[in-house]
Amino acid sequence: MSETIDVLIIDDSAPTRDGLRIILDGAPGIRVVGEAADPLVARKLLDRLTPDVITLDLLMPRMDGLTFLRKLMAGRPMPVVVVSTLTQEDADLCLEALQVGAVGVIDKVTIPHPRLMQEFARVLVEHVRAAASSRVGQRRGGGRSTAAPIDHHGGARGTSLPVMIGASTGGTEAIQEILARLPNDAPPIVAVQHMPKGFTKSFAARLDKTTRLTVREATDGDPLRPGEVLIAPGHAHLEITGTADKPRVTIVDSPRVNHHRPSVDVLFHSAVRVFGGNAVGILLTGMGTDGAAGLKAMASAGAATIGQDEQTCVVYGMPAAAARLGACRQILPLGEIPEALLQVAAGRGIATGRR
Repeated sequence: MSETIDVLIIDDSAPTRDGLRIILDGAPGIRVVGEAADPLVARKLLDRLTPDVITLDLLMPRMDGLTFLRKLMAGRPMPVVVVSTLTQEDADLCLEALQVGAVGVIDKVTIPHPRLMQEFARVLVEHVRAAASSRVGQRRGGGRSTAAPIDHHGGARGTSLPVMIGASTGGTEAIQEILARLPNDAPPIVAVQHMPKGFTKSFAARLDKTTRLTVREATDGDPLRPGEVLIAPGHAHLEITGTADKPRVTIVDSPRVNHHRPSVDVLFHSAVRVFGGNAVGILLTGMGTDGAAGLKAMASAGAATIGQDEQTCVVYGMPAAAARLGACRQILPLGEIPEALLQVAAGRGIATGRR
């Protein structure tokens, strides 16, 4: 990839294409090299263009975006950011796009409010930059996703340390791969995944169907229980409250932290307040720095902390920031994290890990 990020826009709306072009061409180091009103036009453009990133609408005539994405990833994988009008009904479609290989999903702004437009522009540019440096076309688990599920983690049920997980870009598949290997007596797990509002409920439902754990979108006051996973809702922060022996979650509608709501840092810092060092913190693939300071706080309190390694991250941003702070007691490939998670949660040692 050159120093300039070349972008191809695919969207059936001419005003939307104009808006995206103005934002991207106005960002330093990014240029729009082509525009297509539908995937069929885009395929012809790709005969002569080699963009670094594609922005893709999902709902288009002649060929829908998801069909195009599947064909693209099968024949010519490249970074794709879905930019579409998202509703609750579209959640499964967007999750499928992430599973197929899209790097990220952004909700179009339908209300031309200056503040909303400014935030959309910031998020769009951030996603395009992250996509340009992402790892696309490889199995995201680093070749370890086919490993057999772990039958039992060896700790007494109800006595394992609670596990806090944070993720962003590429995190939906990373979390799926971790949870799919965990047994039904796994320790309590709370996860923050950066997602558009309204999508976390569908994400939790998909995980609930594809793992041996009980997974649901968290609601205010939910207790932490072994064998259960709580996913932070996409519109609010999630904090651990209560006491160490009777922990629960509190949903907080407060300003964004690190440009995110929910924020991984909010979760991790709250875990320190309630559990001290008696918890496990895991930071997975994602752009930016959210969660790095919180993981450092967990490590300083004596908690077991794990960062995903660069080779298996879709975007090595958040774990890299944590590693720079010295927040990761272990740095592991994604495929090794489930076993490590169970080992440290059961109190069977906290290795200094590979670095």
